[in-house]
Amino acid sequence: MNLPYFIAQRLIKGRREGTSFSRPINVIAIVGIAMGLAVMILAVAILTGFKQQIREKVVGFGSHIQIMNFDSNISFETTPVSDTQKFIPKIKQIPGISHIQVFATKAGIIRTDEDIQGVVLKGIGSDFDWRYFKSNMVDGSVFTVTDTGRTDKVIISKKIADMLRLKTGDSFAMLFIQDPPRMRKFTISGIYETSLEEFDKMYVFCDIGHIKRLNNWEEDQVSGFEVYINDFDKLDEMTSAVRDAIGYKITEEDTKFKVTNIRIRYPQIFDWLNFQDINVIIIILLMLIVAGFNMISGLLILILEKTNMIGVLKSLGAEDVTIRRMFLYQAAYLIAKGLFWGNFIGIGLAYLQLKTGIITLDPSSYYIKTVPVNLNLIHILLLNAGTMAAIIIMLLVPSQLISRITPVKAIKYD
Repeated sequence: MNLPYFIAQRLIKGRREGTSFSRPINVIAIVGIAMGLAVMILAVAILTGFKQQIREKVVGFGSHIQIMNFDSNISFETTPVSDTQKFIPKIKQIPGISHIQVFATKAGIIRTDEDIQGVVLKGIGSDFDWRYFKSNMVDGSVFTVTDTGRTDKVIISKKIADMLRLKTGDSFAMLFIQDPPRMRKFTISGIYETSLEEFDKMYVFCDIGHIKRLNNWEEDQVSGFEVYINDFDKLDEMTSAVRDAIGYKITEEDTKFKVTNIRIRYPQIFDWLNFQDINVIIIILLMLIVAGFNMISGLLILILEKTNMIGVLKSLGAEDVTIRRMFLYQAAYLIAKGLFWGNFIGIGLAYLQLKTGIITLDPSSYYIKTVPVNLNLIHILLLNAGTMAAIIIMLLVPSQLISRITPVKAIKYD
């Protein structure tokens, strides 16, 4: 029989059924653990949800990995490459690659009767994946690109539509500063909104054929290729795999390519997202410290309350380690109870926000309209296990008080 566990069970049962001056302290300890875990669950769920949504928004505009001509500069006027490259089938065969599509970009100016606005015209082909923008359309619909002819339809952001007072079905002229200057007329097929203002006020999507004509490119020439992957956490690994698939060209007649990923192209956004990890780490440490001190005070009260019993057990031959385990079992019971309520509160509030979006945000500051939530089972299990382990370790020090209690003085204790 496990004697410490048996005695701990009897003490817990007796405390539930009777009255004890330690009960309020135990309740405070349980509440402290529950609130601490709930805050940790919410902090991690919100942070990971926020990072996930921002990543998806940025990737929606520029893919995970881009392949372009090595001579292309940082502007949106690119040096073209052929869309029939030998490395494309190799890249498609790489495990983890989900999609490859062509694109082309060109800077221009939208002109209406009363306003003008500089934008980037992004040309897309028939292989473009519309899923991201279909989920963010607020009016109208996306357009269809075919290989047999060009369409004059475009989609613009709600930000641009509001600035230029345009709506679905309206037409506008777009000027391109080149030699000679050119103009194209487009019709708005749909209006999207991602709340990522930096990109919403910049991009207009059109048929890639228009950019080919404006730049006097051949029919098989494009700005480059966009590559999508299945797991963002493997971005660096997949970028290296794409570079290896392309290989290194050494002859002058071969086109040289550069491969960049979304983190390299927008370091300020991802550095900002990574900085948020520090805030969550600080919150978790503070909550663990608060919960730990609550349990330390609770354990000390338990020991003081049972000083007489400790003396009796020692006089009967019980070792310090046996008595210490008895009290740690009781503490573990209180911790488990606190974890249960912490999970109930934390997961409940997170699920409520996930389903209702009741707490809103300012999109101009946070790029999203509601507080995002990502409930990940692994994160929750790690938080529970880490909290239990950290508090038990913190309790090992005050449990040493038992070794200082002598049987003679303890039995006299009242």
